[in-house]
Amino acid sequence: MGLVWAYKAYSILGSTAIRGPSIYPFKFSAGKRPIATPEMAVSEQNDRLSAFLLTGIYRFEGSDAMFIDPVRILNRSYTRFKVSPSAYYSRFFDSIADHSTETHNNCSSNSKKRKRNKKKEKSQNLNPREQIADQRHQEARSMLLKAHEALIKSSELLEIVKNLRNDGCDKEKCETNVISQDSELDFVEVGNVWQAPLYEITLNFHQDEMMVKNAGLPLFQFYEQRVVPVFNSLVANEGSSDVEAEFLNHRYIVPKKSCFYMSDLGKIHNLIPAESDRGFNLIVIDPPWENSSAHQKLKYRTLPNRYFLSLPIKQFTHTAGSLVALWVTNREKLRSFVENELFPKWGVKYAATFYWLKVKADGLLISELDLFHHRPYECVLLGYCHRDDMKSEHLLRLNHVPANQVFVSVPGDYSRKPPIGELLLEYVPGFRPARSIELFSREMIADWTSWDEALALRSTSMYLTYSQPFVLVVGSALKQLPVGFRVQLGLGQNSYTSETTCQNRHTSQAKLVPI
Repeated sequence: MGLVWAYKAYSILGSTAIRGPSIYPFKFSAGKRPIATPEMAVSEQNDRLSAFLLTGIYRFEGSDAMFIDPVRILNRSYTRFKVSPSAYYSRFFDSIADHSTETHNNCSSNSKKRKRNKKKEKSQNLNPREQIADQRHQEARSMLLKAHEALIKSSELLEIVKNLRNDGCDKEKCETNVISQDSELDFVEVGNVWQAPLYEITLNFHQDEMMVKNAGLPLFQFYEQRVVPVFNSLVANEGSSDVEAEFLNHRYIVPKKSCFYMSDLGKIHNLIPAESDRGFNLIVIDPPWENSSAHQKLKYRTLPNRYFLSLPIKQFTHTAGSLVALWVTNREKLRSFVENELFPKWGVKYAATFYWLKVKADGLLISELDLFHHRPYECVLLGYCHRDDMKSEHLLRLNHVPANQVFVSVPGDYSRKPPIGELLLEYVPGFRPARSIELFSREMIADWTSWDEALALRSTSMYLTYSQPFVLVVGSALKQLPVGFRVQLGLGQNSYTSETTCQNRHTSQAKLVPI
């Protein structure tokens, strides 16, 4: 893309902010403010693209909308591994062909005709609840169209989006990296067997400071192993590097500075902090709402709405209050339940609605915007929660959340939501860095606590590895030995090759020598 600007990345509140170039192409007049030039517009575009490549967030000019790449956002939580784009983007990449103007015009014309026909039919058949849902849609429609138009006009960004699935890996590897869900563990089933309390997970902590060096180059990296219960236990990686975990002959990747708790809904109270000043400032919730489509696809289990009334949101809340972000579908019955029963029960006061607009890799919407039962967007309802003992000065500090913001992305696997925590940080009350938790989580992110099936999408098959030195685990088989080398363990010790098991107490003297 010919981007030549140099940038500095600053870690702020657990996120990365990008500071643009210090020199801009302004024209100056004596005693006047600088006048923007066409070169300046190009520079600002390059700024946004460069920021997107580093952070995964692209903010459209003159708009509250933004495009996000969940893979880039997630990969900032990893040091030695990275989420495979082909594994994440398993849908909506079937028609990534360059569309001619004629094709676009035909699609647009046919789409408008279908929309007009559907609108006529619906206007005659909508029941009172559907009429309210349609009114909500009409209120958001122009805003969603503007966000989509901003994406379509960003031609350089679209070129990047078209290649998101193959980003960061060679074409052959990306094409063959197809994940078989049947081969993955079902943690709900495993957690319900009588042996569940006895199951343990092995965490292999990477020790950067324990490298064996030869001529100043790292050759081996050691692991410290820790075995902990996998269910009804807070499993934490407090280190600054990823952790490889083993459970029932499956391997998983746990990002740096993250923790998870897997249990049934009845045990979630164990996560309530002992002291309110250790509570959470940001609470993201993605409930498995009852959904006929989900039942048909058999992708995940759902729960009746009444079960979510028992979530202890107020008890999770920090002394300074919390921002609650709740994912909801477009069903009006659900919206009514949230507004009239769920938020009041949790003690949450509604603040704003954000919209997730879903597009294909070519930038087109995944479905027609006005298709009544299959809208190409979902909503996040935001609200503030405060504890009963919250001080008045904290109430005055609750930030205003602007309404109707739109973030656009290509969806991942079915029901997998994009990580939006970073988009919400500026509205979070209380101290920094924020303490954050996601309930019914399908992701794990640095500095977050995840509850539910947090390991479900953490299989090593969903990751790519960075180039790294040969790994030696004390007391286990030597693996990944570079071709043409052998391991020499201390003065006068035996030599070992990649297929040899080594029980060695003097690994600090190990070195790699040519065969």
